[in-house]
Amino acid sequence: MLRLDDVHKSFGDLHVLRGVGLEVNRGGVVCVIGPSGSGKSTLLRCINLLEPPDAGRVYLEGTEITAQKRSDIDFVRRRVGMVFQQFNLFPHMTAVQNVSLAQHTVLGRSAEEVRQKSGELLQRVGLEDKVDEYPERLSGGQQQRVAIARALAMDPHVMLFDEVTSALDPELVKEVLDVMRELAAEGMTMVVVTHEMGFARDVADRVAFMDEGVVVEEGEARALLDQPQEERTRQFLGAVLEH
Repeated sequence: MLRLDDVHKSFGDLHVLRGVGLEVNRGGVVCVIGPSGSGKSTLLRCINLLEPPDAGRVYLEGTEITAQKRSDIDFVRRRVGMVFQQFNLFPHMTAVQNVSLAQHTVLGRSAEEVRQKSGELLQRVGLEDKVDEYPERLSGGQQQRVAIARALAMDPHVMLFDEVTSALDPELVKEVLDVMRELAAEGMTMVVVTHEMGFARDVADRVAFMDEGVVVEEGEARALLDQPQEERTRQFLGAVLEH
C-alpha cells in the first residue's frame, strides 16, 4: 500500500529525515515511536506531500507520488487522510458542517449524499448526538473524533495519525484510541505516530523506532516492544515505560 525509499528532508541546515525507508501493507497498522524531534511528524507530512521530500521516493498503491506534479497531490489528497495533534476544526461550523465541507468542495457529492455520509460517520465515532454542536461546546476528545470523521469522509485508503491524543486530558484519550482500534479492526491501513505504547502493542502489526531522522529499528510490534535489539531502542522504551 505504501513504501518509502531513502527519504530525506531538510529545513535549512537541519537534516530532519536522513534516508528513511518504510513499508506498510494493505490493511496493516504501523506505529512510529521515538523521542521528540526524531522526525516522526515530518515523516507523515512527507507521505501526504504537505512537505515534499528533498530526495528519495514515496510510493502509494504502486504509484510514485514524489514527482512533484499537481496530479500527484490530487492523487494523494483523495487517498490519504490525516488527523493532527491539534484538531483544526472550523470554529464557526458545527460538527456535521466540518465533516461535510470537503465532500462538497473536493468530491462534489450531492447535498443528500453528504448529509447521509456525515451522519453515518459521526455515529461511527459515537457523536450522533453532537452533530449540531460547535467545536467550543465539545470536549477535546469529541473534537478529535470529529476530526477523524472529517478525514474518513474522503473515503481514504490510508489514514495517518500524528500524536492525536497528546493534547488530550488523560481521561479523554481512551475514547479516541477506541475509534482508532475499531478502524484497525475494520482493515483500515494506518500509520500512527504515538507515545501510547499499550495501543502500539495491542493494535499495531509493526512498530518503527525513529531517532535523529532515521529508523533505528523496525519489526513485529510485540517483539520490538518486549525485546528490542538496538541499545537506543532499549533506552527509549525504558524511559517511556518507567515514566
